[in-house]
Amino acid sequence: MGALGLPFIHADQPRPTKTMRPVVRGTRHAVSSRTPQATEVAQNILRAGGNAFDAAVAGQATLCITDPASNGVGGDAFILIYDAKTGKVLSINGGGPAPRLATIEWYRTNNDNKLPIDDSLLAGTVPGTVDLWYTMLDRWGTMSFAEVLQPAIELAEKGFPVGERLARGIAQVEKLKKYPTTSKLYLPNGNPLRTGEVFRNPGLARTLQRLVEAETGKSSAGRHEALKAARDRFYKGDIAREMAAFSEANDGLFRYDDFASYEVKIEEPVSYSYRGYDVYKNPSANQGPSELFTIGILEGFDLKAMGHNSADYIHVNVEAIKLAFADREKFLADQDFVPIPFRTLLSPEYIAGRRTLVNLRRASSRLQPGSPEKFNSKLKPVHRTIEAAASGGDHKGDTSYIAVVDSQRNAVSWTPSLHSSWGTGVVLGELGFSLNCRGDYFWLDENHANALEVGKRPRSTLTPTLILKDGKPFMAVGSPGGDDQCMRIMQTFLNVVEFDMNIQAAIEAPRWSTESFPSSVFPHGTKKLHVSVEERVPQSVRKQLQRRGHKIEVSGPWTLGATSAILVDPKSGVLSAGADPRGDNYALAW
Repeated sequence: MGALGLPFIHADQPRPTKTMRPVVRGTRHAVSSRTPQATEVAQNILRAGGNAFDAAVAGQATLCITDPASNGVGGDAFILIYDAKTGKVLSINGGGPAPRLATIEWYRTNNDNKLPIDDSLLAGTVPGTVDLWYTMLDRWGTMSFAEVLQPAIELAEKGFPVGERLARGIAQVEKLKKYPTTSKLYLPNGNPLRTGEVFRNPGLARTLQRLVEAETGKSSAGRHEALKAARDRFYKGDIAREMAAFSEANDGLFRYDDFASYEVKIEEPVSYSYRGYDVYKNPSANQGPSELFTIGILEGFDLKAMGHNSADYIHVNVEAIKLAFADREKFLADQDFVPIPFRTLLSPEYIAGRRTLVNLRRASSRLQPGSPEKFNSKLKPVHRTIEAAASGGDHKGDTSYIAVVDSQRNAVSWTPSLHSSWGTGVVLGELGFSLNCRGDYFWLDENHANALEVGKRPRSTLTPTLILKDGKPFMAVGSPGGDDQCMRIMQTFLNVVEFDMNIQAAIEAPRWSTESFPSSVFPHGTKKLHVSVEERVPQSVRKQLQRRGHKIEVSGPWTLGATSAILVDPKSGVLSAGADPRGDNYALAW
């Protein structure tokens, strides 16, 4: 920190006197999410005696209503939790496989060897949201579906005023006009919903109410069976049959068994200790470990001495990301189908070898995955060709997020999504929601780790983060952003631990990004040497990066991110919640 107690800023940058939004501090509990309504709902649950798991379910259900382009009942999600009773971090994998009829051969024969990008039921995967609600409430929560879904049902039924971001999205996303059930909901009378107009979704209200009815009808059997009845009505009951019938009637590949056989997975997370901070990520069908590969490489550099967002700092970060994402392409996928050698990939010896590939003077244009078998004789060599397209798909859309920490210091970091704006774009009949379109993350190359297979979950970009210090929660953080999620989260973390920023300043600091690796979206194009920086990164820094070979793209001053985070002070226990002014994010604490 400088003499005035402000975070270090590169000399060419104007020194801010305050953040755009305040740090929201409390001693009991805190919430930060993508919309004010979701944050308020979660906060109310906490104040009513619920724990972090109850509050997170209630908040995310509200996000399904108030952030409908970015997540929903038909969405997927990845979650990290800290269970204060056991002192353990767990990963909850709410990704879904493509329908069983969706095979590489089917797309070759019927769809010109292409995956549809961000659009149509042919891009969909099985939704995980309702099973995630059930798992959270049943395993760790204290409340019922009736209690946690009541605010979302009310908002869906009675409506809420549309904000600028949502109105802009409805007006700009063309696929909403393509499907009658979708345009009926979001373009009533043929006109997009406008800012300030009250948006109601009675179909979704009825769908959620049906879950509550199933729970109530089974209440005499006890809490577990009542919760399960609500969950099963969605995946095995009349709702599942309606989803399957709509799919079959509208040229989709989903059938009843795709929903009836689905279950989320509770898994051991993977972690890396960076300068005494234990960073946890979801291990399977997830890009999150790439962030661990990156910070492992970066730990060997004196980042603080380089200066925040200096040319040296951004260059080293970008080069480390390229190496980490090369290993992402070679190794990371659904670990039920592809073994991932995490022990070696995160070993000091392997990471040190990767670090030697960082050229401090020149940007690399090569994709350079590693060979962990050279560091572990028990591993067999992995031979995978990674042939990215020259350019990627036109991915539009975002993801949502909620973080909750309660008075017992249970912590939840939850990244729910539809993958792209409104997912498949197809509202399922009168149910009031569309499915996610995560299926366009698969590869139609059998040799790729993330190749489409029956029952396999696509490798997701959804990557919530939990960070522990001395075995206790230190930070819960997440952001939308597709492939960029790892970079946004990592920058926020490094801003705190390397440059002593408070959580709000860490979120608001100017950001950079790169797409110099195969995109997760079909056809997996790459932009070699690409680096995007927010306009607030000084021109002198941009010029230095260009001299090293980076192709610089300048975005608006507040464009790269919509991060939410909660930080727990290791000494005082005070909670500090931050919310990104780049989005509609909102934080509350008590």
